[in-house]
Amino acid sequence: MRVFATIRLALRALRRNKLRTVLTMLGIIIGVGSVITAVSITTGARVQVEEKVASLGQNVITIFSGNFTTGGARGGWGGAPTLTIEDAEALKNTVADVVAVSPEVRDRNQVLANGLNWNTQVLGEGPDFPQIRSWKMADGSMFSEQDVRSIAKIAVIGKTVVDQLFPNESPVGETIRIRNIPFRIVGVLESKGFNLFGQDQDDVVIVPYTSHMRRVSRRTFINSILVQATSADVITKVQADISSALMQRRKTREPDFTVRTQLELAQTATATAKIMSVLLAAIASVSLIVGGIGIMNIMLVSVTERTREIGIRMAVGARGNDILIQFLVEAVTLSALGGIIGIGLGFGASRIVASATGWPTLTPIWWVVVASISSALVGVVSGFYPAWKASKLDPIDALRYE
Repeated sequence: MRVFATIRLALRALRRNKLRTVLTMLGIIIGVGSVITAVSITTGARVQVEEKVASLGQNVITIFSGNFTTGGARGGWGGAPTLTIEDAEALKNTVADVVAVSPEVRDRNQVLANGLNWNTQVLGEGPDFPQIRSWKMADGSMFSEQDVRSIAKIAVIGKTVVDQLFPNESPVGETIRIRNIPFRIVGVLESKGFNLFGQDQDDVVIVPYTSHMRRVSRRTFINSILVQATSADVITKVQADISSALMQRRKTREPDFTVRTQLELAQTATATAKIMSVLLAAIASVSLIVGGIGIMNIMLVSVTERTREIGIRMAVGARGNDILIQFLVEAVTLSALGGIIGIGLGFGASRIVASATGWPTLTPIWWVVVASISSALVGVVSGFYPAWKASKLDPIDALRYE
């Protein structure tokens, strides 16, 4: 019962000075609110980046032409065409844990259809392309391996091309002309929007890579090879096996290709967001420290102002522990209430930012727990010294204090 009575006395003391109580909590409110807001914004941004990376496909490994040395001059990936269709077939047939492979040829061309024209990206791909990129068909179907072998004049197009060339009608079965060569449209891809690099993924026309090489671009090399591994656990192993297989085919010391995994892209893309999350949270945490100093300052002032009250309580039987608990309860109550209000303020501020800017926000529940525990600890740490000082007052000296 003595503990509950002490708690009631602490709460009564806080109610007597409402303005001081609110001003003391303000530092904690701002600190916790800032942490929640900063974490919500940066976590939302990181999740959005991860979703953009995931839209490129699952467990994807990309082999680019390049990374070569000629006459002392070194080049990076994409520097020169060095990959062949035979390389892609070798990877599919010899490398374990590979479930899909698509040779890729890239180009931009003016395409015509339905009396309209549009400049778009024309990709030469294999029939495994939708599987590798986790890209479903909205209408029609993907071309087959037989279409690749027969160098068929067929195409699959993205939603942006549909909007530009076939507004308000289904393009399946219609003809689209690439470099004045007619291609029959057999499918339409689902909309994916913009990718991580700000490129419209739906602004694309996809044809069999053999048709692209023989009919459109008239080239003998491919730009890159898309490979899908069985799972994320084996991506690193498959990456090494691909490099080894291609080096064996070339019988050279210097590779003329570059192998990149989706994991590397994801780590690079999210690294900045993670750094910003930690940095903003650290900056916002400074407000918590300032709030704790404010609580300690007010509690020390309160001990000085209530010296005679403390002396009277000790004179009628209150122990040092009772005084210690009373002042600790006051400090913890200030920080806990400030933390609760700050959490609500943080949620509200993050929603306002999301609404005003269109940025996604997401607050991990564990950050709410961390903020709550942190505010309570601030109260205990900042209130302990003033409470200990109050509990050590001599009753006689306290009664004499003016």
